Amino acid sequence: MPHGQENMGSSVPTLEDVAARSGVSTATVSRCLNTPSQVSATTRERVMRAVSDLGYAPNFGARALAAKRTNTFGAIIPTMENAIFARGLQAFQDELGENGVTLLVASSSYSPQQEEEQIRSLVARGADALLLIGQDRTPKTYAFLDKRKIPYVVAWVFDRTNTRPSIGFDNRQAMKALADEVLEMGHRHLGVITAEREGNDRARGRFEGICDAARDHGINPDSLAVEETTYAIDNGAQAFARLMACTPRPTAVLCGNDVFAAGALMMARKMGLRVPEDVSITGFDDIELAEIVTPALTTVHVPHREMGRRAAQKLLSLRAGDDPGPSIELATTIQWRESLGPAPARN
Repeated sequence: MPHGQENMGSSVPTLEDVAARSGVSTATVSRCLNTPSQVSATTRERVMRAVSDLGYAPNFGARALAAKRTNTFGAIIPTMENAIFARGLQAFQDELGENGVTLLVASSSYSPQQEEEQIRSLVARGADALLLIGQDRTPKTYAFLDKRKIPYVVAWVFDRTNTRPSIGFDNRQAMKALADEVLEMGHRHLGVITAEREGNDRARGRFEGICDAARDHGINPDSLAVEETTYAIDNGAQAFARLMACTPRPTAVLCGNDVFAAGALMMARKMGLRVPEDVSITGFDDIELAEIVTPALTTVHVPHREMGRRAAQKLLSLRAGDDPGPSIELATTIQWRESLGPAPARN
Protein backbone atom coordinates (compact mmCIF):
# COMPACT_ATOMS: atom_id res chain seq x y z
CA MET A 1 0.00 0.00 0.00
CA PRO A 2 1.44 3.42 -0.94
CA HIS A 3 2.74 5.62 1.84
CA GLY A 4 0.01 7.88 3.22
CA GLN A 5 -2.92 5.60 2.46
CA GLU A 6 -2.41 3.34 5.43
CA ASN A 7 -3.19 6.22 7.80
CA MET A 8 -6.23 7.58 6.02
CA GLY A 9 -8.74 6.10 8.44
CA SER A 10 -7.03 7.03 11.68
CA SER A 11 -4.63 9.98 11.44
CA VAL A 12 -4.62 13.54 10.22
CA PRO A 13 -3.29 13.63 6.62
CA THR A 14 0.06 15.38 6.17
CA LEU A 15 1.86 17.22 3.39
CA GLU A 16 3.95 14.09 2.89
CA ASP A 17 0.79 12.01 2.45
CA VAL A 18 -0.41 14.34 -0.32
CA ALA A 19 3.01 14.21 -2.02
CA ALA A 20 3.05 10.41 -1.92
CA ARG A 21 -0.54 10.16 -3.14
CA SER A 22 0.07 12.48 -6.11
CA GLY A 23 3.61 11.24 -6.92
CA VAL A 24 5.35 14.62 -6.52
CA SER A 25 7.69 16.23 -3.99
CA THR A 26 6.48 18.07 -0.89
CA ALA A 27 7.89 21.25 -2.43
CA THR A 28 5.63 20.82 -5.44
CA VAL A 29 2.62 20.30 -3.18
CA SER A 30 3.50 23.52 -1.35
CA ARG A 31 3.74 25.41 -4.63
CA CYS A 32 0.35 24.05 -5.74
CA LEU A 33 -1.21 25.34 -2.55
CA ASN A 34 0.62 28.67 -2.26
CA THR A 35 1.59 29.70 -5.82
CA PRO A 36 -0.46 27.47 -8.15
CA SER A 37 0.51 29.51 -11.22
CA GLN A 38 4.05 28.08 -10.93
CA VAL A 39 2.82 24.50 -11.43
CA SER A 40 1.51 22.91 -14.62
CA ALA A 41 -2.23 22.36 -14.87
CA THR A 42 -1.82 18.58 -15.02
CA THR A 43 0.30 18.43 -11.87
CA ARG A 44 -1.93 20.91 -10.06
CA GLU A 45 -5.02 18.85 -10.86
CA ARG A 46 -3.33 15.66 -9.60
CA VAL A 47 -2.20 17.33 -6.37
CA MET A 48 -5.55 18.98 -5.66
CA ARG A 49 -7.33 15.68 -6.27
CA ALA A 50 -5.08 14.11 -3.62
CA VAL A 51 -5.78 17.02 -1.26
CA SER A 52 -9.51 16.46 -1.68
CA ASP A 53 -9.34 12.65 -1.42
CA LEU A 54 -7.24 12.75 1.74
CA GLY A 55 -9.12 15.61 3.39
CA TYR A 56 -5.86 17.51 3.80
CA ALA A 57 -5.74 21.14 4.98
CA PRO A 58 -2.43 23.05 5.15
CA ASN A 59 -1.51 23.80 8.73
CA PHE A 60 -0.56 27.43 9.15
CA GLY A 61 -0.47 27.09 12.94
CA ALA A 62 1.67 23.99 13.40
CA ARG A 63 3.47 25.33 16.41
CA ALA A 64 0.20 26.15 18.15
CA LEU A 65 -1.36 22.85 17.14
CA ALA A 66 1.56 21.01 18.67
CA ALA A 67 0.13 22.25 21.95
CA LYS A 68 -3.27 20.94 20.79
CA ARG A 69 -4.93 24.37 20.74
CA THR A 70 -4.65 27.88 19.34
CA ASN A 71 -7.34 29.50 21.51
CA THR A 72 -9.07 30.52 18.29
CA PHE A 73 -12.61 29.47 17.36
CA GLY A 74 -14.25 29.99 13.97
CA ALA A 75 -17.84 30.86 13.11
CA ILE A 76 -19.31 30.71 9.62
CA ILE A 77 -22.61 32.53 9.17
CA PRO A 78 -24.75 32.71 6.02
CA THR A 79 -24.66 36.53 5.87
CA MET A 80 -23.42 39.49 7.87
CA GLU A 81 -26.43 41.55 6.77
CA ASN A 82 -28.88 39.71 9.03
CA ALA A 83 -29.11 41.24 12.51
CA ILE A 84 -30.10 37.93 14.11
CA PHE A 85 -26.66 36.48 13.48
CA ALA A 86 -24.95 39.61 14.79
CA ARG A 87 -26.87 39.45 18.06
CA GLY A 88 -26.14 35.77 18.64
CA LEU A 89 -22.49 36.12 17.61
CA GLN A 90 -21.96 38.98 20.06
CA ALA A 91 -23.04 36.77 22.95
CA PHE A 92 -20.96 33.91 21.50
CA GLN A 93 -17.86 36.11 21.34
CA ASP A 94 -18.42 37.56 24.81
CA GLU A 95 -18.52 34.09 26.33
CA LEU A 96 -15.43 32.98 24.41
CA GLY A 97 -13.56 36.15 25.41
CA GLU A 98 -14.12 35.41 29.08
CA ASN A 99 -12.37 32.11 28.44
CA GLY A 100 -9.41 33.60 26.57
CA VAL A 101 -10.58 32.51 23.11
CA THR A 102 -10.42 34.68 19.97
CA LEU A 103 -13.21 34.47 17.38
CA LEU A 104 -12.75 34.47 13.60
CA VAL A 105 -15.93 35.07 11.59
CA ALA A 106 -16.63 34.31 7.92
CA SER A 107 -19.76 34.71 5.80
CA SER A 108 -20.74 32.14 3.17
CA SER A 109 -23.37 34.26 1.34
CA TYR A 110 -25.59 31.15 1.48
CA SER A 111 -23.17 29.31 -0.85
CA PRO A 112 -22.43 25.68 0.18
CA GLN A 113 -19.21 25.73 -1.85
CA GLN A 114 -18.04 28.95 -0.24
CA GLU A 115 -18.88 27.62 3.22
CA GLU A 116 -16.85 24.46 2.57
CA GLU A 117 -13.87 26.56 1.50
CA GLN A 118 -14.18 28.73 4.61
CA ILE A 119 -14.36 25.69 6.86
CA ARG A 120 -11.15 24.35 5.34
CA SER A 121 -9.50 27.77 5.62
CA LEU A 122 -10.38 28.18 9.30
CA VAL A 123 -9.20 24.66 10.06
CA ALA A 124 -5.97 25.35 8.17
CA ARG A 125 -5.40 28.36 10.37
CA GLY A 126 -5.67 26.20 13.45
CA ALA A 127 -9.21 26.89 14.64
CA ASP A 128 -9.82 24.75 17.72
CA ALA A 129 -13.58 24.50 17.08
CA LEU A 130 -16.30 25.81 14.76
CA LEU A 131 -19.78 27.28 15.07
CA LEU A 132 -21.98 26.40 12.07
CA ILE A 133 -25.46 27.65 11.18
CA GLY A 134 -28.05 25.04 10.21
CA GLN A 135 -27.59 21.37 9.39
CA ASP A 136 -27.62 21.62 5.58
CA ARG A 137 -24.18 20.83 4.16
CA THR A 138 -22.61 17.98 2.22
CA PRO A 139 -21.55 14.68 3.82
CA LYS A 140 -18.08 15.48 2.44
CA THR A 141 -17.87 18.57 4.65
CA TYR A 142 -18.91 16.70 7.77
CA ALA A 143 -16.46 13.91 6.90
CA PHE A 144 -13.68 16.49 6.64
CA LEU A 145 -14.46 17.85 10.11
CA ASP A 146 -14.62 14.36 11.59
CA LYS A 147 -11.34 13.36 9.97
CA ARG A 148 -9.61 16.48 11.26
CA LYS A 149 -11.19 15.89 14.69
CA ILE A 150 -12.52 19.46 14.82
CA PRO A 151 -15.29 19.98 17.41
CA TYR A 152 -18.29 21.85 16.05
CA VAL A 153 -21.74 22.92 17.16
CA VAL A 154 -24.68 23.59 14.85
CA ALA A 155 -26.85 26.55 15.91
CA TRP A 156 -30.14 28.21 14.94
CA VAL A 157 -31.81 24.83 14.49
CA PHE A 158 -32.97 21.96 16.65
CA ASP A 159 -33.80 18.60 15.10
CA ARG A 160 -34.29 15.77 17.55
CA THR A 161 -33.73 13.22 14.75
CA ASN A 162 -30.21 14.56 14.08
CA THR A 163 -27.33 13.33 16.25
CA ARG A 164 -24.90 16.17 15.54
CA PRO A 165 -24.32 18.47 18.55
CA SER A 166 -26.60 21.46 18.20
CA ILE A 167 -28.22 24.27 20.11
CA GLY A 168 -31.20 26.07 18.70
CA PHE A 169 -34.93 25.99 18.23
CA ASP A 170 -37.46 24.09 16.15
CA ASN A 171 -38.09 26.48 13.24
CA ARG A 172 -40.99 24.40 12.00
CA GLN A 173 -42.86 24.31 15.30
CA ALA A 174 -42.12 27.96 16.04
CA MET A 175 -43.65 29.14 12.78
CA LYS A 176 -46.54 26.68 13.07
CA ALA A 177 -47.46 28.20 16.43
CA LEU A 178 -47.69 31.66 14.85
CA ALA A 179 -49.55 30.42 11.77
CA ASP A 180 -52.05 28.64 14.03
CA GLU A 181 -52.82 31.96 15.72
CA VAL A 182 -53.25 33.69 12.36
CA LEU A 183 -55.70 31.03 11.21
CA GLU A 184 -57.57 31.11 14.54
CA MET A 185 -58.24 34.80 13.81
CA GLY A 186 -60.27 33.79 10.76
CA HIS A 187 -57.69 34.19 7.98
CA ARG A 188 -58.11 31.65 5.19
CA HIS A 189 -56.19 33.24 2.32
CA LEU A 190 -52.53 33.30 3.33
CA GLY A 191 -49.52 34.74 1.59
CA VAL A 192 -45.97 33.70 2.44
CA ILE A 193 -42.68 35.53 1.88
CA THR A 194 -39.83 33.11 2.42
CA ALA A 195 -36.08 33.07 2.01
CA GLU A 196 -34.69 30.62 -0.54
CA ARG A 197 -35.37 27.16 0.88
CA GLU A 198 -32.79 25.07 -0.95
CA GLY A 199 -29.78 24.56 1.31
CA ASN A 200 -31.46 26.54 4.11
CA ASP A 201 -33.15 24.30 6.67
CA ARG A 202 -34.28 27.31 8.74
CA ALA A 203 -36.32 28.79 5.87
CA ARG A 204 -37.54 25.35 4.84
CA GLY A 205 -38.68 24.50 8.36
CA ARG A 206 -40.56 27.78 8.75
CA PHE A 207 -42.40 27.26 5.48
CA GLU A 208 -43.27 23.68 6.43
CA GLY A 209 -44.65 24.98 9.74
CA ILE A 210 -47.08 27.21 7.85
CA CYS A 211 -48.10 24.23 5.69
CA ASP A 212 -48.67 22.12 8.84
CA ALA A 213 -50.94 24.79 10.33
CA ALA A 214 -52.86 25.12 7.08
CA ARG A 215 -53.54 21.38 6.97
CA ASP A 216 -54.68 21.40 10.61
CA HIS A 217 -57.25 24.06 9.69
CA GLY A 218 -58.53 22.24 6.61
CA ILE A 219 -56.62 24.36 4.09
CA ASN A 220 -54.69 22.81 1.22
CA PRO A 221 -51.06 24.06 1.46
CA ASP A 222 -51.00 24.19 -2.34
CA SER A 223 -53.42 27.12 -2.11
CA LEU A 224 -50.86 29.28 -0.30
CA ALA A 225 -49.57 32.24 -2.29
CA VAL A 226 -45.79 31.95 -1.97
CA GLU A 227 -42.98 34.35 -2.85
CA GLU A 228 -39.38 33.18 -2.41
CA THR A 229 -36.71 35.87 -2.43
CA THR A 230 -33.36 36.92 -0.97
CA TYR A 231 -32.75 38.82 2.26
CA ALA A 232 -33.48 42.56 1.90
CA ILE A 233 -36.21 45.01 2.90
CA ASP A 234 -36.86 45.98 -0.71
CA ASN A 235 -37.17 42.33 -1.73
CA GLY A 236 -39.81 41.87 0.96
CA ALA A 237 -41.63 44.94 -0.37
CA GLN A 238 -41.65 43.70 -3.97
CA ALA A 239 -42.73 40.21 -2.90
CA PHE A 240 -45.63 41.73 -0.94
CA ALA A 241 -46.75 43.71 -3.98
CA ARG A 242 -46.82 40.52 -6.06
CA LEU A 243 -48.85 38.75 -3.37
CA MET A 244 -51.42 41.55 -3.32
CA ALA A 245 -51.96 40.97 -7.05
CA CYS A 246 -53.06 37.37 -6.41
CA THR A 247 -56.69 36.23 -6.63
CA PRO A 248 -58.01 35.78 -4.04
CA ARG A 249 -55.85 38.39 -2.35
CA PRO A 250 -54.24 37.19 0.91
CA THR A 251 -55.70 38.67 4.09
CA ALA A 252 -52.55 37.78 6.03
CA VAL A 253 -48.91 37.61 4.89
CA LEU A 254 -46.52 35.52 6.98
CA CYS A 255 -42.88 36.48 6.48
CA GLY A 256 -39.90 34.23 7.14
CA ASN A 257 -38.04 37.04 8.91
CA ASP A 258 -38.63 40.54 10.24
CA VAL A 259 -36.73 42.20 7.38
CA PHE A 260 -39.16 40.81 4.81
CA ALA A 261 -42.03 41.90 7.06
CA ALA A 262 -40.65 45.44 7.32
CA GLY A 263 -40.54 45.60 3.54
CA ALA A 264 -44.10 44.29 3.36
CA LEU A 265 -45.29 46.98 5.80
CA MET A 266 -43.55 49.65 3.74
CA MET A 267 -45.20 48.47 0.54
CA ALA A 268 -48.62 48.16 2.19
CA ARG A 269 -48.38 51.83 3.17
CA LYS A 270 -47.43 52.81 -0.41
CA MET A 271 -50.38 50.82 -1.74
CA GLY A 272 -52.80 52.53 0.64
CA LEU A 273 -53.53 49.32 2.53
CA ARG A 274 -54.22 49.50 6.25
CA VAL A 275 -52.44 47.05 8.54
CA PRO A 276 -54.05 45.06 10.10
CA GLU A 277 -57.50 46.24 8.99
CA ASP A 278 -57.00 45.34 5.30
CA VAL A 279 -54.15 42.86 5.60
CA SER A 280 -52.19 41.41 8.52
CA ILE A 281 -48.41 41.00 8.37
CA THR A 282 -46.21 38.89 10.66
CA GLY A 283 -42.46 38.35 10.97
CA PHE A 284 -39.96 36.01 12.57
CA ASP A 285 -36.87 36.69 14.80
CA ASP A 286 -37.98 39.73 16.86
CA ILE A 287 -35.01 41.95 16.04
CA GLU A 288 -35.11 45.63 17.10
CA LEU A 289 -36.64 46.55 13.74
CA ALA A 290 -39.85 44.73 14.71
CA GLU A 291 -40.58 47.27 17.46
CA ILE A 292 -39.88 50.48 15.53
CA VAL A 293 -41.82 49.85 12.32
CA THR A 294 -45.40 51.11 12.07
CA PRO A 295 -47.47 49.31 13.06
CA ALA A 296 -45.17 47.33 15.37
CA LEU A 297 -44.70 43.78 14.19
CA THR A 298 -46.21 40.60 15.57
CA THR A 299 -43.37 38.09 15.30
CA VAL A 300 -41.65 35.05 16.78
CA HIS A 301 -39.14 35.92 19.47
CA VAL A 302 -35.92 33.89 19.19
CA PRO A 303 -33.48 33.80 22.16
CA HIS A 304 -30.44 34.75 20.07
CA ARG A 305 -28.19 35.83 22.93
CA GLU A 306 -28.86 32.76 25.04
CA MET A 307 -28.22 30.59 21.99
CA GLY A 308 -24.87 32.28 21.31
CA ARG A 309 -23.76 32.08 24.93
CA ARG A 310 -24.66 28.42 25.35
CA ALA A 311 -23.18 27.50 21.97
CA ALA A 312 -19.86 28.92 23.19
CA GLN A 313 -20.10 26.95 26.42
CA LYS A 314 -20.83 23.75 24.53
CA LEU A 315 -17.90 24.28 22.15
CA LEU A 316 -15.53 24.99 25.04
CA SER A 317 -16.69 21.76 26.66
CA LEU A 318 -16.20 19.79 23.43
CA ARG A 319 -12.69 21.20 23.00
CA ALA A 320 -11.88 20.03 26.51
CA GLY A 321 -12.79 16.50 25.42
CA ASP A 322 -16.09 16.28 27.28
CA ASP A 323 -18.98 14.21 26.02
CA PRO A 324 -21.18 16.37 23.78
CA GLY A 325 -24.32 15.33 25.63
CA PRO A 326 -27.76 15.90 24.16
CA SER A 327 -28.49 18.73 21.79
CA ILE A 328 -30.19 21.71 23.41
CA GLU A 329 -33.62 23.00 22.38
CA LEU A 330 -34.46 26.59 23.26
CA ALA A 331 -38.01 27.91 23.47
CA THR A 332 -39.43 30.56 21.17
CA THR A 333 -42.44 32.73 21.98
CA ILE A 334 -44.92 34.79 19.99
CA GLN A 335 -44.41 38.52 20.47
CA TRP A 336 -47.82 40.10 20.02
CA ARG A 337 -47.90 43.60 18.53
CA GLU A 338 -50.22 45.60 16.27
CA SER A 339 -49.61 44.18 12.78
CA LEU A 340 -51.84 41.14 13.25
CA GLY A 341 -55.62 41.41 13.49
CA PRO A 342 -58.78 39.46 12.61
CA ALA A 343 -59.47 38.61 8.99
CA PRO A 344 -61.36 41.43 7.26
CA ALA A 345 -64.92 40.73 6.24
CA ARG A 346 -65.32 39.81 2.55
CA ASN A 347 -68.07 41.46 0.54
